[in-house]
Amino acid sequence: MALHFKCLPTSLTEAQINDYLYSLQQQHNTPSETYFKHTIYGLRALFKVENISEDHIKLPKLKRSNKLPVVLSKSEMKRLLLAPDLLKHRILIGLLYGCGLRCFEARNVQLSDLDFERAALHVRQGKGGKDRYVPLSQHLIRGLKHYIQTEKPKQWLFNGQPLADRSGGDFDGRYSQRGVQWAITQAVKKAGISKDVSVHTLRHTYATHLLEDGLDILTIKDLLGHHSIDTTMIYLHVAQSGNNKAFSPLDTLYPI
Repeated sequence: MALHFKCLPTSLTEAQINDYLYSLQQQHNTPSETYFKHTIYGLRALFKVENISEDHIKLPKLKRSNKLPVVLSKSEMKRLLLAPDLLKHRILIGLLYGCGLRCFEARNVQLSDLDFERAALHVRQGKGGKDRYVPLSQHLIRGLKHYIQTEKPKQWLFNGQPLADRSGGDFDGRYSQRGVQWAITQAVKKAGISKDVSVHTLRHTYATHLLEDGLDILTIKDLLGHHSIDTTMIYLHVAQSGNNKAFSPLDTLYPI
C-alpha cells in the first residue's frame, strides 16, 4: 500500500484506503483474497500501534469462511496408509493422521519427542507457541520402531536431503514442507482417491474420526491444540455418528 500511494498508510484518508481495498476485492483469485485479508490485519495492527482511532478509519469486517473441510472415509484412509512405496512416507502419513499434526509440527518432531512407554508424542511449539501431548497408537509405535531401526534418523524423525543448489547454510536437516506435500500428493494418486486432499486433510480426518468414534469435543480441541472451541466445532457439521446420523429418504423408501 505504501508503494502504491508513495506515502505511509497512516497518512492516507479513509477514502483512499477503501479505494485500495476495493481494487483488491475485484481481483477474483485466491492469492488476492488472502492478500486482502492480511492487508486488513496489517492495517488494524498498524493503527493500533500508532493509536489511530477506529472511529477515524473504518476497516471492513472479515467474514469467516463457511466452507466445510474435506474428510476421508476410514476405507480411504486405509488405502492411503498402504499406498506409499517408501516406509518413511507410510510413517509420515500415519503420524499426520494418527496424531492430528499440522505439516510443520510433523516436520519438527525429534526422536526425543517420542515416548513409547507412555504411548505419547510431545508436540513442541505448535501453533501459537503452545506445547501439547497427543496419544501414540500401538500400531504407529510398532511402525515407528521399525522405521527408526531401518532408516536410522538422527535428530529429526524425518530427515531431508540438502538440495544441489543450496550451500547448506539454510538446511537444518528436517524434511522440507514441499517434500511432505509431494509425499501426500503421490500417495493420494496411487490410492485412487479423487477428493481434493492436502496435508491438512489428514488433520481434519483425524478430528472427524475421533468425533465419530465417540470422543468428546473438548478433548478433541485439546488434542488439536485449538485456542478456541469455536474452531473445533466445525467438525460437528462433518461427523456422522450416533442416533442423529443423517440419512437419505431413499434409504427408507427402498430398505436394503
